[in-house]
Amino acid sequence: MLRNRRILYATAFLRALATGMMGVLLGIYLARMAFTPSQIGLVISAGLAGATLAALLVTFAGDRLGRRRLLFWLAMLSALGGAAAAWYSSPVAVGIAAFVGMLNGMGRDRGAALVLEQAILPATATDQERTRAFAWYNVLQDIGHGVGGLLAALPSVLRMAGIGELASFQAAVMLYALLLFATAVLYLRLSAQTEAPPKQPLVVSPQSRKVLWRISLLFGLDSVAGGFVGTALLSYFFYQRFGVSESVIAVLFLGARGMNAVSHLGAAWLAKRIGLVNTMVFTHIPSSLLLMTVAFAPNFWVAAVLFLLREGLVEMDVPTRQSYVMAMVRPEERTFASGITHLVRLGGWAVAPSFAGFLMQFLTLSTPLFIGAGMKIAYDVMLYRAFRGLKPPEER
Repeated sequence: MLRNRRILYATAFLRALATGMMGVLLGIYLARMAFTPSQIGLVISAGLAGATLAALLVTFAGDRLGRRRLLFWLAMLSALGGAAAAWYSSPVAVGIAAFVGMLNGMGRDRGAALVLEQAILPATATDQERTRAFAWYNVLQDIGHGVGGLLAALPSVLRMAGIGELASFQAAVMLYALLLFATAVLYLRLSAQTEAPPKQPLVVSPQSRKVLWRISLLFGLDSVAGGFVGTALLSYFFYQRFGVSESVIAVLFLGARGMNAVSHLGAAWLAKRIGLVNTMVFTHIPSSLLLMTVAFAPNFWVAAVLFLLREGLVEMDVPTRQSYVMAMVRPEERTFASGITHLVRLGGWAVAPSFAGFLMQFLTLSTPLFIGAGMKIAYDVMLYRAFRGLKPPEER
């Protein structure tokens, strides 16, 4: 299974490269094509709606249809959707391409492929190694997100070489499509061990159902909050508020993903000492407070420092919550559990950007920052109250 884990690490890294680049570029790219903030929000929502539909499919039929087959076709559709988004320029056409290709403008990979990969990953590690395996999985993603964010400077580099402005952005979007095509090729190398064992139709135990119902409702709240402050919208915020170029924003998000990567390893270390739930909550609340302060920054450099400090904390709940959910259900329920929790997250992400774009256009650029941060704090308080006494096996 080590070979399968390495393939999953590689596909996660490549997909993160693509997602990280698109997260930084998408809002700016659409703005350069004269899309309004409301139209930008709708395109982002369309892409996430497609991702939600795909997550729904893998949640309820992923094991039956075949994990490897679905991973391959998800990657192919994503690549084709990215290519179409580079080719067309009207809001309707780009919106359709975003939906079909599950275009992710959040800057973080949380799509249907992730559902299947996370259902496979726990079988490659013991209970004691599980959180660390998820931590490294997320570290590689964040390195990919960071380098992908740096790749968002590609249009600036191409313009220096004499390529037109629109063509330079289209070339970057085509690179996004090629990276996703490469993941499709890698999925063909996964072994049959990654498939779910043959079984009767899934029956979720009452205990697992209770946990999933409660935690999914909370994850839904957090995801709506996250949809207000996704990477594409934050990039647009920095671009409009401080007038910085996409190359400067690319470097900023490279630093942000570097902070995320370090924080994931820190989360695994901290969780061993204070527990998974405590690590999720006690690192997440300060990150939301820091996000609010970005709106008051007098210049880009102060805002950048505050934002980077926030990024050093905000992702510490990711490997810990993934590990927690996988630990609280039976092995045969993991695809379903991963799918349900990701489904509500994608659903929340899909809803929020269209509202955030509207608020940016008709109120202030910083309004989504306050709404998103406030909702995240409410989520953390409710999560702690609901799950502080429910321990995973390694903490009992």
